[in-house]
Amino acid sequence: MKFVVPQELDGIPVKFFLRKHCHVSARTLAKLKRTENGITVNGRLIRCIDRLTGGMEVELRFPEDRLHIAPSSVTAEVVYEDECVIIWNKPAGMLVHPVPVSPEDTLANAAALHMQQKGEAYTFRPVSRLDKDTSGLVLCAKDRYTAAFLPAHHQKLYKALCEGMVTGCGTIDLPLRVKEGHTIQREAGEGGVRAVTHYRVLRHYDERFTEVELCLETGRTHQIRAHFSALGHPLAGDDMYGGSRAYFPRQCLHCRQLTFVHPEKRIPITVTRELDFWSISRL
Repeated sequence: MKFVVPQELDGIPVKFFLRKHCHVSARTLAKLKRTENGITVNGRLIRCIDRLTGGMEVELRFPEDRLHIAPSSVTAEVVYEDECVIIWNKPAGMLVHPVPVSPEDTLANAAALHMQQKGEAYTFRPVSRLDKDTSGLVLCAKDRYTAAFLPAHHQKLYKALCEGMVTGCGTIDLPLRVKEGHTIQREAGEGGVRAVTHYRVLRHYDERFTEVELCLETGRTHQIRAHFSALGHPLAGDDMYGGSRAYFPRQCLHCRQLTFVHPEKRIPITVTRELDFWSISRL
């Protein structure tokens, strides 16, 4: 990863440039100092106390990752990839991380296969996650620095199909808590954590369904599903939250757009993958 020193930062110490301008964490900086040629300027090893000149190119070389997830035959579409970032289009029915009941057919296993085929090695670092039966874009980092930088520098847009007639646009600001007697299911109610969902209506299908676009201000477990259930408009196909599976085999929720600031180039990049929910319907 490379950073060019702006002219206005001429004379800044290496440590302050990396910590304040490049947002390198103290922990990552410590690891870079212990890595052979971890911090170089124009190909020359440099110390954190040295001062930089405007126009210099600072390169960070991270220690080699250790792979802990085995590749398998499952695959997922790569929508965007460069030296820092990879974005997947996760299909519905696929977990992001391996669990005991599903150790080899997750997005992490698909990523391991992809790395093996390209001859690359890096830890699977998802910055964003989706429920098993939610489809769409998942942002992953290829190195420690990118994984620390991206959480505060990305935004997702979802599309959902909910039951009934929702109108206009608005904000759902309802706290969510674990439903009594359950371990994963959420419900709106006192004592929960604050959860905020912004939505706008895209279209109606008769009076049975409404397609909405959603942006999350907070990222709580099952936030969209629990919020629309609380409004009396559960997602189509989401039987955990009161929706019917008469027409759809799973909840109609898809992460359709992802915008992130590139950790090295510092420019916004937007990636989109659309899904027509009627393509998965039983009608």
